[in-house]
Amino acid sequence: MQSSFPTIRKVFPYLWPYRVPFLAALGQVFLISACELLKPWPLKIIIDNVLSNQPLDWIWLGGLQQDTLLVVACIGMVVIYVLLGSILLLNNYTTIKIGQRMVNDLRGDLYNHLQRLSLSFHSRRQVGDLLYRVAADTYSIQSLTMNGVFPIVSAVVLLVGMFVIMIRMDWVLTLLALGVCPLLLLSISVFGKTLTSAATTARQQESEVYSLVQRAMSAMRVIQAFTKEEEEHRRFMRASEQSLGSSLRLYVLQTFYSGLVNVIMAVGTAVVVWVGARHVMSGTLSVGEIVVFTSYLASLYGPINTISQTWGMLQGSKVGVQRVFEILEVERDLPEGTRTFSEDGARGEIEVQGVSFHYVPEQPVLRKIDLKVRKGQKVAIVGPTGVGKSTLVSLIPRFYDPQSGRILIDGTDVKEFQLKSLRSQISMVLQPPLVFPMTIRENIAYGRPSATPDEVVFAARLARIHETVERLPQGYETIVGEQGATLSEGERQRITIARAILRNAPILILDEPTSSVDAETEALIMDGLNELTAGRTTFIIAHRLSTVRQADLILVLRSGEIVEQGTFEELIARDGPFSVLYHTQFGLGGEKENGLFG
Repeated sequence: MQSSFPTIRKVFPYLWPYRVPFLAALGQVFLISACELLKPWPLKIIIDNVLSNQPLDWIWLGGLQQDTLLVVACIGMVVIYVLLGSILLLNNYTTIKIGQRMVNDLRGDLYNHLQRLSLSFHSRRQVGDLLYRVAADTYSIQSLTMNGVFPIVSAVVLLVGMFVIMIRMDWVLTLLALGVCPLLLLSISVFGKTLTSAATTARQQESEVYSLVQRAMSAMRVIQAFTKEEEEHRRFMRASEQSLGSSLRLYVLQTFYSGLVNVIMAVGTAVVVWVGARHVMSGTLSVGEIVVFTSYLASLYGPINTISQTWGMLQGSKVGVQRVFEILEVERDLPEGTRTFSEDGARGEIEVQGVSFHYVPEQPVLRKIDLKVRKGQKVAIVGPTGVGKSTLVSLIPRFYDPQSGRILIDGTDVKEFQLKSLRSQISMVLQPPLVFPMTIRENIAYGRPSATPDEVVFAARLARIHETVERLPQGYETIVGEQGATLSEGERQRITIARAILRNAPILILDEPTSSVDAETEALIMDGLNELTAGRTTFIIAHRLSTVRQADLILVLRSGEIVEQGTFEELIARDGPFSVLYHTQFGLGGEKENGLFG
């Protein structure tokens, strides 16, 4: 139990907002316990005072005739059960409602926290595992609190009430009845750690199944293209069998534990009934009293049995809650700044000072990058695959923070700005082009939901996607398939360009914006982008020659360093790395419409 206290402390803030209905539910538990204590007494009156004709020493019922007393006892029995059922119904509704609200609050906090963790965190985690924690593990807070608190409170109230009544009837039987409690507590202690370990393994294996399914569904085209269906099926079946095996082990342990508890309770009940029957035969206990005692015995073992039976399940719930808080306690490695941009927005002057970055220690991606970009300047970044082009532009909106050096916007370190304020100044076209399963209009207006239909159309025209959309049956209200499956790669690319155009931010980042379109469409898109980039500070990860020619500054990256920079004409004239690569790629006799560096 000691190890559960940290978890309880973390859960308590989610219970606090619902303290009033929670206290009301606790009050209902006391009423339920009172009804449970009253349940056997009408039957005792019928057996001892109606059938056996013993005088009833209750002042308010003592003068009644046997027929009248029988009617009163029967009516009392019905009233008690009706009252008990009504309060139970109200209590179940109250506790379930509290639990659901706690689940919703915890789920909201987890989802919000995940969205604010850096891309470095998400690159290290499996999407399926995070999905399982959000969708499934969050339910554990409901079972941990509602199935943990109320059975214990109910058991304590019943134990105290029944102990007072039972010890006045027969103290020997009472002590015998309570004698099984230490054995039950011992079984809880012995099995607790084993059940917790088994529950943890089962959760992890189930999470792995989620991850495998998520990965496969996201890569279905690749799986089918390389005919890997059977291999993926075998991988899934292995994970599924391991998951089911872990669940079976947990179920067996819970069942064995449940059976052990039932045996202990059966032994206790048999001893009490045997001793009680002998007391009845000796005349020290009436038949009605032994009925009450036996009823109380069932009611006494019932709550204890409930706690014992659910203890194993609560271990699984505790593991689920711990898995949620494991993510919630991950510190944001991108500390939030305090500054915001003015209503006029950023000017767009950007300076990179001695920036170095790595994803994995000892494997640097960027090395001591220095760069100054003036307001409205268009910068093209070229170089072989994997030299850090996308990484460099990702540092500007703080998708990552460099290990050394800093990046300034308008003379201020980007770390000083609030992330929301910083990113609101930047429009981005990223790779791969990502669209959502919503309407085309909503996709284009994703970064600016308040945009008018005319503004959406204007952005689509600049991105050269308007005519394509107009030909669709529902036009801009056409719903895009999952991961843009109903669109071509080029259409998805142009929608993301329209999204960036509509954002209308002073800083623009284009990560190979025309890589998925043909040369004719590229020329049309570049005309639109020329209008978009006018007056805006623009970074373009270049793919084609036309983009490179129009840049004010070209950066050539190699091995994480800027090995050359200048205008197109300057770099060609130098006969340096850019010129060598240019002539190798395009030859001296002309320009082929292919990638600049492959």
